[in-house]
Amino acid sequence: MISLEWVSDYIDIKEEDLKELAVKITKAGINVEKVVTNHIDHLIIGEVIKCEKHPNSDHLHICEVKISETKTTQIVCGAPNVREGIKVIVALPNAVLPGNFEIKESEIRGVKSNGMLCALFELGLEEKTEENYAKGIYECDSDAEIGMDAMKYLHRDSTLYELDIHKHRNNDCYYHIGFAYEIASILNKKVTLPSLEFHPIKDSIKNYFNLKVETEKCPYYLAKMVKNVKIGESPDFMKKRLLDAGMRPINNVVDISNYVMLEFGQPLHFFDKDKLGDKIVVRDAKENENITTLDNKERILSSKDIVITDGNKPVCIAGVMGGLNTEVDENTKTILIESAIFDAVSIRNTASHLNLKSEASIRYGKGLSYEYTNMAINRACHLLEKYAGGEVLEDTVEHDKIDKTPKVVTFEAEKVNQLLGIEINPKDMETELSRLGFDYIRNKNTFTVTIPSRRLDIDPNVNDIAEEIGRLYGYHNLVSTLPRIPLRKGEYVGDVKYRKFLSKRLRTLGLTETKTYTLTSPDMAKLFRYEKKENLVLPNPLSIDKSVIRTTILPSLLNIYEYNKARKVDNIMLYEISKTYDKDYIEDTKVAMLLKGNYIENTWHKINVKIDFFLVKGIIEDLLESLGFKNRYSFEKKEYPDIHPGVSASILLDREEIGFIGRIHPNIVKEEIYVAELSLPKLIRKIKPIKFKEISKYPSMEKDMAFIVKKSVTVKEIEEIIKKQGGRLLSDIKIFDVYEGENVSNDEKSVAFRLTFQDETRTLTEEEVMSVFNKIIEEVEKEFNATLRDK
Repeated sequence: MISLEWVSDYIDIKEEDLKELAVKITKAGINVEKVVTNHIDHLIIGEVIKCEKHPNSDHLHICEVKISETKTTQIVCGAPNVREGIKVIVALPNAVLPGNFEIKESEIRGVKSNGMLCALFELGLEEKTEENYAKGIYECDSDAEIGMDAMKYLHRDSTLYELDIHKHRNNDCYYHIGFAYEIASILNKKVTLPSLEFHPIKDSIKNYFNLKVETEKCPYYLAKMVKNVKIGESPDFMKKRLLDAGMRPINNVVDISNYVMLEFGQPLHFFDKDKLGDKIVVRDAKENENITTLDNKERILSSKDIVITDGNKPVCIAGVMGGLNTEVDENTKTILIESAIFDAVSIRNTASHLNLKSEASIRYGKGLSYEYTNMAINRACHLLEKYAGGEVLEDTVEHDKIDKTPKVVTFEAEKVNQLLGIEINPKDMETELSRLGFDYIRNKNTFTVTIPSRRLDIDPNVNDIAEEIGRLYGYHNLVSTLPRIPLRKGEYVGDVKYRKFLSKRLRTLGLTETKTYTLTSPDMAKLFRYEKKENLVLPNPLSIDKSVIRTTILPSLLNIYEYNKARKVDNIMLYEISKTYDKDYIEDTKVAMLLKGNYIENTWHKINVKIDFFLVKGIIEDLLESLGFKNRYSFEKKEYPDIHPGVSASILLDREEIGFIGRIHPNIVKEEIYVAELSLPKLIRKIKPIKFKEISKYPSMEKDMAFIVKKSVTVKEIEEIIKKQGGRLLSDIKIFDVYEGENVSNDEKSVAFRLTFQDETRTLTEEEVMSVFNKIIEEVEKEFNATLRDK
């Protein structure tokens, strides 16, 4: 992620439209995948002026929240830390939170709620971990202005570019100054580098520290020393920029290290000098040598790795991660700064075999510019002096075996034109080289160009220079010499594409398509009026049974059922996809199903799979998942006209109702018939890209549990408690039995679950799984007054 507000420190882009700039950058060869803005409409600062217990819940609160100087609103909140007097982040109705979660006015356990009080993870600003979940809602400072835009208050209203950088592009677009040079070349502007100035005290690092490099994999190593640093909180601008880049602020010293890396692309490492001692030896690791890294994990090294040692033991895995034994903490007073270049291939191999890819290893693995290695360490001294009160010592301890030979290429202008296939005059080539910041000498049509060290991806040959000139001159100016044959992919588009797909899918699932008239009788038109649409009646119908335009397909399918029943067809599985219309001629396309009897019938093996509510629900789930809506749909209990009140549910997609499922009321037909109907236009929406997740190398554990609960308790409610208590170790929940009958009271039911526990990084122990398992049982029993079966 690149913050444009940060980039504006180095180049003037105040007058630029940032979306149009993204297009220009993409056309110049750096693909801006996404322009991200954190702004959320209807998200403001509010104050809880009254907080009372919810009468129908032991954990919910009814809050009166002040959202402006003259207005308050009522919100139901379940956070453990909500209380009177705190200022909070309020998502008002119509706010759309990350995950396309739209806030609406609702009723929670009989109490009206006009919004939501938010935690940071609900705004996409923190990971949803157990720790963050337990913190509850975010508490703003007492001086926060009521009604203020919440993202501005949090300093998260930046515009960010998400880049898709070609693998051949080097490190320069992974840091803000490098990206500023890219923008400068496109806009033909100059880059202003940040201040590197600091004021060293009259004491030398050489009095306290020695360096020895015993490996050829470290050609360049710089070290500086800063005394009397004061660990504290980072300035707001620095915290905001780190958050924008996806990094968590820690303290002023650690944050400065990360800040400089994101600024110059040069990873730094800060050692606690008092823990380190007076010596550093850089060498190849010994086979099976171990070190505990900053993430508190022991790493076993190989002889191909590079380590930083204190002369005896490793204190850092070079280019990858520091050691816990020299970590900067709240008691640190003296810091040794490391700014170095290590062999890129070695760093990539180390990060790979340790499965430890870090922000530093990514940058080291792409190669670094020695000029920025120098600038970065001086920049760090400047910031430590300014924001941590540090005293920088004189001199720099260095090891320098780097090849500083300039990359120079000489070429004829005609050669560039031959490679590009267009005519660019030498004067225009001069312009493009100046925009790139490449020094050059021109002698008539011959150019001698010096490539800056920051562009490690450019080799000293005319091909690379031609590519740079061409992309700035404009790829649209390249003329193809091959004949252009316009090709168009043959495919269905719009709702026709979805109709064809769903029809094929339903046939695959064993249903038979039927086609019925759009017109129906007045009596049939009165059935299944779940949308309460008014029917359009024809003024001059040919017959009374074809006089009303239907608003639902289900009555027509019921007629088809009666037709088949009269002909002794026992197993009926029908679907139809057709348009419906209301009195105002508003069109809707419905996907309707009717099923009765056995879904699978095998007399030889005596296997019968009877159609019931859950089988039809499974068909709906298959349709939605095949469309790419996995984890985006749900079912909620709801009653509908002419549908059995105990066997019906609404179908929700992204929390929007798109249809329903249920059994036809016995007053309509005595047989057990199930129907479902969905709105096709509501299925046509953006599909999230498929994410790949590697199968865990570690085994899982399965545990079964069954609870006896009141019939009024839904399985979904129990599942939510299980998921909450199971945390990250719970990987799957399956319901394998719901029982009512003998040994269970009339007003109760037994629900059985199979829980799967798994960790992506290790093998779980029986003790830790049972700890979570027992916690789940305890919370379900407590929340629903449930009884564990076979306890």
